[in-house]
Amino acid sequence: MSTRVAYETPWIRVREDEVLWPGGSTGVYSVVERADYALVLPRERDGFWLVEQYRYPIRRRAWEFPAGGWPHGSAGGDAEALARAELREETGLRAGRLQHLGRLSEAYGFVAQAVEIFLAEDLEHGEHEREVTESDMVQQWFSDAEVAGMVRSGAIVETAAVAALGLFWMHRGLVP
Repeated sequence: MSTRVAYETPWIRVREDEVLWPGGSTGVYSVVERADYALVLPRERDGFWLVEQYRYPIRRRAWEFPAGGWPHGSAGGDAEALARAELREETGLRAGRLQHLGRLSEAYGFVAQAVEIFLAEDLEHGEHEREVTESDMVQQWFSDAEVAGMVRSGAIVETAAVAALGLFWMHRGLVP
C-alpha cells in the first residue's frame, strides 16, 4: 500500500510498510534491510578455522566463521568473489576449492537479508588484510569435536554460523 524509510545509516535501513493483511485489516510492518553477505567455512585437517572478535550488540567476544558483505555503496556482485575476499581479509587464507552450500535468510520475520554459505578447502596460508574495525580479531583452528562443543557451550552463538555447520554436516551426509 505504502512504504516509508524510518531510519537509515550506511549499514542498515528500517522501513515501515503499510500493509493489507490476509483478513482484510491494515497495519504497519517494520522491516530491517541489510545487504546480503557471504559466510565461509574454512575446512582443514578435520576441523575449521574460526575468527573471534568483540561484538558490541551482545557485549562480548564470540567465535564465528569469516563473513562479510560488499562495501557500502557498491553494487555488489558475485557471492563467490565476496566469499574469497572475506576469507583472505579476515584470515589470510585462500581457498583452492570453494563450494556453495546454500543461501539462508536470517530472522526473516523482520529482516530482509540473506547469507550465502560457502565451504572453503585446499587452503593456502598468507597474511590477513583486516579492516580497522577488525583490529581485535584473532583466528584459530579447532577440531570438529571442539567446534561442536563450542556450539553446545555458547562460545559460538551466531545463528548463521550454527546453520552453516548444519548445512556442512548435511553436505557430508552426517545427518539425514
